Amino acid sequence: MPFPFIIVSRTASKPLFFPVLVCYFLFILLPHGGQANHKNQVIKIGAIVDVNSRIGKEELTAMKIAAQNFNKDSMSRKVSLYFLDSSRDPQQVASAAEQLIKEKKVNAIIGMHSWQEAALVADVGNRTQVPILSFAAPAIPSPMIQLRWPFLIRMANDGSAQVKCIADIVLACNWRRVIVIYEEDAYGGDSGMSALLAEALQNIGVDIDYRLLLPPFLSYSEELIHKELVKLEKSTPCRVFIVLKSSLRMVTNLFREAKKVGLVGGESEAAWIIPDSITNLLDSVDKSVISSMEGTIGIKTHYSNSTDSYKEFIDKFETSFRANYFEEENSKPGIYALRASDSISVITKAIERSTGGTLLGNMLSVNFSGLSGEIRFDGQMLSQSETPKFKIVNVDGEKCNELNYWTPDKKIKEDWPGLKLVPRGWAIAKEMTIVVPGNATFKEFVKVTKRSNNPNDDEFGGFSIEVFRKVASQLKYKFKSLNCSNDDLIELVHNKTYDAAVGAITILFHRSKLVEFIQPYTDTGLLMIVPEKHKMATAWMFTKPFTWGVWLVTAIMLNYTMFIVWFLEHQSNPKFQGSSKDKIGTAVWFAFCTLFFAERESVYSNSTRVVVVVWLFVAFVLTASYTANLSSMLTIERLEPSIEMNNATIGFNKGSFVGKYLVEILHFKPASIKEIENGEQYIKKFESNGITAAFLERPYAEVFLKKYCKGYSSSSAAYRFGGFGFAFQKGSPFARDLSEAILKLSEDGGMDVLRAKFLTPPNACSTSVTSSESETKSLGLSTFWGLCLITFSTSTICFLQSLFHLIKNYQHEATPENVISSDGSVLSKVVGLARSVWSKVVGLATYFYYKEVELSRAPSSS
Repeated sequence: MPFPFIIVSRTASKPLFFPVLVCYFLFILLPHGGQANHKNQVIKIGAIVDVNSRIGKEELTAMKIAAQNFNKDSMSRKVSLYFLDSSRDPQQVASAAEQLIKEKKVNAIIGMHSWQEAALVADVGNRTQVPILSFAAPAIPSPMIQLRWPFLIRMANDGSAQVKCIADIVLACNWRRVIVIYEEDAYGGDSGMSALLAEALQNIGVDIDYRLLLPPFLSYSEELIHKELVKLEKSTPCRVFIVLKSSLRMVTNLFREAKKVGLVGGESEAAWIIPDSITNLLDSVDKSVISSMEGTIGIKTHYSNSTDSYKEFIDKFETSFRANYFEEENSKPGIYALRASDSISVITKAIERSTGGTLLGNMLSVNFSGLSGEIRFDGQMLSQSETPKFKIVNVDGEKCNELNYWTPDKKIKEDWPGLKLVPRGWAIAKEMTIVVPGNATFKEFVKVTKRSNNPNDDEFGGFSIEVFRKVASQLKYKFKSLNCSNDDLIELVHNKTYDAAVGAITILFHRSKLVEFIQPYTDTGLLMIVPEKHKMATAWMFTKPFTWGVWLVTAIMLNYTMFIVWFLEHQSNPKFQGSSKDKIGTAVWFAFCTLFFAERESVYSNSTRVVVVVWLFVAFVLTASYTANLSSMLTIERLEPSIEMNNATIGFNKGSFVGKYLVEILHFKPASIKEIENGEQYIKKFESNGITAAFLERPYAEVFLKKYCKGYSSSSAAYRFGGFGFAFQKGSPFARDLSEAILKLSEDGGMDVLRAKFLTPPNACSTSVTSSESETKSLGLSTFWGLCLITFSTSTICFLQSLFHLIKNYQHEATPENVISSDGSVLSKVVGLARSVWSKVVGLATYFYYKEVELSRAPSSS
């Protein structure tokens, strides 16, 4: 039967209690005494709590203290509290609310820790227009809540911050699969927390492997919990447990049974995460409960315990709590006690407001610093403008140790949250079973040798097998071969038939959705292997060593040098004099002879010698480069692919994804592709024209070309994939460990040793994977632009020097002209200057012409 409590102001000292009680009744019985009648007000507050639970005991004690403090400080108003036991029954909670309103005429109701209870009491508040202050809020708030329950105030936050904190812990510990456990409420739900957690985990790439739904504690049985935990242990190797929502009594029994099964403590690889609703109460539970939670990670609501108001409150709380609940070992208040005290302050501060208005409106407009933090409301819910903060704690079997803090904007660091040893979160089998392909096309990668009819006698070798042995040396495992495709192997790992798959398994997008791949241990890409035929040289082969740009610039340099040599030599060298035909012939002959160092013409001018020396150096570099490049083009075997893709028949490895890729992506007809069982069969098919090309992944193509390099070439890797990798079950921690081992094996050179041992045949050819890479290319202007700059600069400087001497001689022999008069207009001066310049140019040209005429006559007269 519900029971009321009327709380009056009292202290721990008995002599002071009686005068205070007398004063209290005087205020009630003398309405006209001392103050106005409307100020002698009694504030009736109803509280619905579970008086038998630890939370209820803390809330009851805290509310009493808050009421006592108010009654002591206020001379005009007093608080009267009425408590009713919720009995953990939502229907009874609604009845209790109606009883408080009808019989006790309460001004407001506080309590309710489940959203179902809060919603039922809110309906009562709507009918009676009494404000309801709830300690519960839905995990996913709806904008319709304010319209549906206008008198409901949520003294709590939604579950988004806590769920984000849980997801960050999972991410920081690098767990990929989790098990979610929650206790159903009376209506079979979880207030939306499960959906919120599933979304948060999906955002970080974590899968929920199993959901364990516990019945309400009232229908709890140890046998049922034990049975469910045994079933869970056998059905999945995942050992990361998230207790999302549960009562303390249910969690206590859950951990006790989990410890019996071996899922908690000791050498268990299990990890447990509990929410703040449980962690906030761990300080009050007995040692046996703490010992059963060894290694558990808890989330705890953060609040300040250094303020003066908190220190004053905790002294009163501990005194009162020990006096009323001596059976409780711990008397320190938790977040529930602080929030209960603040809820009383919300109502009292709202009634004391002098601005008028309704009680509901005044409650929603309060703003103060309470024991639990900043108290203000936004949309009838505790405001989240203040960044929520949680403590991360770790249970060591005796107590809770604080590890770190969490806020929504906190960047996760490598050492967060601060665990000394991160649990693996995965059950290690005594011996893992690894499936390998028994029908691999290229035995260099996976080779299975049958010794008897007993599969246990099979021998396994090859590059992929040896790489796995190197990186998994710390694991216990056994191989088992199956004649099936790689996609079938992936499915067998996905459905947990086998622990992992090892072989030349290409990492593909759709496969990565099913299994956990390790770091790839090879490069990959789809290459086309085709037969080659000799490529015949063309009639213009001799022009290939240089690009057309080089030929053009060489011709320009030759003619320019020819002109410069003639200009420098024609005045003093009789070989460069005579008729125009003789001059041109001599200059051309001289220039071409220098290309082959066969010039016999002597030069007289020092400037000419400088030009010739530079030109001879350029000619030497050009002829040497031409000879070397042409020799390379003529001596290296020139092969070209011989295939017409329109009517091509394509071969690919049997059981490989390549066949599907050829049809769906490259749009080959299904009838034009053929499965090939081994490397030797490729050669037979090529020789018999059974296939005209083969599409192989890069590691296979490298092995094929090293073994059968003569007469075959490959295209560049135009289609790229994820490389070869080993596949584990989703969430397996071994994928992370082996990925690190693969990187280490590659960095220390161990991978190259294995590659040379298994992927290089005894009589391997020395050839490149792509024939196009070995073709000799023409030399371009970028190779010779420095030489061009040197020869052009040298020739130009010598030409300008000779031209300067010519002008100087002309000025010495020319007749002086009349000086331009300074009189006259500006126009006449400009005209005069122009005539003077023109006459000098004409004179210089005439002078040069007659000099040339004299030089041309000199040889004939002699």
